Amino acid sequence: MTEFRLTQISDTHLARRLPTVIDNFDRVRNYIDARRPDLVVNSGDVGFDGPTHRDDLEFAKGLHDALAAPCRYLPGNHDIGDNPTEVGPAPSQPATEAHRQAFLAIFGEDRWRFDAAGWCFIGLNSLIMNTGLGSETEQFDWLASQLQSTHGKPVALFLHKPLYLNAPDDPELVATSIRYVPMPARIHLVEMLRAVDLRLVASGHVHQRRDFTYAHIRHIWAPSTGFIVPDRIQQVIGAKEVGLVEYRFQPDSFEVRHVRAPGQIDIDLDSLKLGP
Repeated sequence: MTEFRLTQISDTHLARRLPTVIDNFDRVRNYIDARRPDLVVNSGDVGFDGPTHRDDLEFAKGLHDALAAPCRYLPGNHDIGDNPTEVGPAPSQPATEAHRQAFLAIFGEDRWRFDAAGWCFIGLNSLIMNTGLGSETEQFDWLASQLQSTHGKPVALFLHKPLYLNAPDDPELVATSIRYVPMPARIHLVEMLRAVDLRLVASGHVHQRRDFTYAHIRHIWAPSTGFIVPDRIQQVIGAKEVGLVEYRFQPDSFEVRHVRAPGQIDIDLDSLKLGP
């Protein structure tokens, strides 16, 4: 295979009780069905509240199964709970092994690796980092073994939370500690990745579209397919809009296309009816 077309969607936040969010996903599904990429990656927050409502995850999986392309998934904080940070308060809904196992039962995996078009693609569960769970150690051990077998291929990394805002040593502030891969797991992960030819880090979580390069590594933040977060809750970092991201990988190169599916609407979180 000399070309691999991948579509990244993120923060779909699907639930039966959120019809406007489902409508936006339907627009994305129509677009993907017409384009038929080789793979769709959902980089997390697949359901709206997986830890409390398992049906959100099951419902989301059913909608993804209807896509005209194979899918891979990574968990977000709304799927398995959030991870602790060094400076912020403990999350109100912490990531647990039970929540992770529930995600695995529905989606089959929370980390993965495959090779295509001369590239190595790696997906990680960023929500178990800093938790002290046995699965955190297992994932880092697994990652070390995968990085040893890239054989010089360029690497594309997918995870829910961005690695950092602008640089690996960005200070971890209370106000933004839950936004990025937390310390000290971030530094450990960054150091591990120095051993390979990392070219791309693709994430979601922030509900803002952003595209920047640091130290020859391109960082893509996929927007939510579902809704935007109002400024009163979150400052503007990138572009607050719904959409998706398309990638075209070829040996030793890749292209990125930022896309908004026809008919998608910038729904504001404040407009959602978030009852049970």
